[in-house]
Amino acid sequence: MMLFYHFGRYLIFLVSMFSKPEKLGIYLSRTFSEMVSIGINSLPIVAIIAVFSGGVSTIQTSYQLIASWISKTIIGSIVSDTVILEFAPTITCLVLAGKVGSSIASEIGTMKVSEQVDALEVMGINSAGYLALPKIVAGVITVPLLIIAAMFLGIWGGLMAGVATGILPIEMFMEGARSSFKEFNVFFALIKATSFGFIITSISSFQGYYTEGGALEVGKSSTNAVVYSSVMILCADYVIAQLFL
Repeated sequence: MMLFYHFGRYLIFLVSMFSKPEKLGIYLSRTFSEMVSIGINSLPIVAIIAVFSGGVSTIQTSYQLIASWISKTIIGSIVSDTVILEFAPTITCLVLAGKVGSSIASEIGTMKVSEQVDALEVMGINSAGYLALPKIVAGVITVPLLIIAAMFLGIWGGLMAGVATGILPIEMFMEGARSSFKEFNVFFALIKATSFGFIITSISSFQGYYTEGGALEVGKSSTNAVVYSSVMILCADYVIAQLFL
C-alpha cells in the first residue's frame, strides 16, 4: 500500500508544478542555470565514463572473438552498437542519477527543512513549480545532449583502445562500425535518454520536496533519490526496449 501512497504523492507533485505558473522569464532564467549545472558540469564525468566504457568493450569483445575465421571488423560493429544502444544512455544515466540526483534532492531538501520552501509559499510563489520544473526541463534537454557526446566519445574510446593495443587498425574498426550503423539506434537511444532525464530530475525533486526533519533526513532523501532513480531507470530501460525493439 505504501507504494501506491508514494506514487500518488509523486503524481500530485507533478501536477502541482502547473497549478499556479510563474512568469515565463523566471522559468527561463532558472532553466538555463540548471542546464549549466546538470549538463556542462556533468560533462567531465560523462566523458570519462564513455571513453573507458568504449575501450573496455573493444578489449573484451576481442577477447571473446578468438576464432581466426571471424573478421575483426565485427569488433567495430559490436562496440559501436553496444555503446549507442546501452552503454551511452543507460550506464551514463545511472552515474548521473548519483551525481545529479543526489545534488537536486539535497538542495531542495535543505530548503525544505530550513523552511525556505514555506517562505516561497507565503510570498505566493508556487514552490513546486519554481524549484522543480526548471530542473526537470533542463534534465530533459541536457541529458540527451550528454548522451550524444557519450556516443561519440565511447566509440572513439573503443577505436583508440583497439589501435593502442594492436587489436585492429582504424580502417577495420570504422568499416565494422559503418556496416552496422542504423539511424534508428540513435533515435532509440535518445528516447531512452529523454525518459531517463525526466526520471532522474523528477524523482530527485520529489524526494527533496517532501523531506521532513533535519540534516539526517536530507541525507536519507538524497540516498533515496539515487536508489529510486537508478531502479526506475533500469525498469524504464526494459520497458522501452520491449516497446521499440
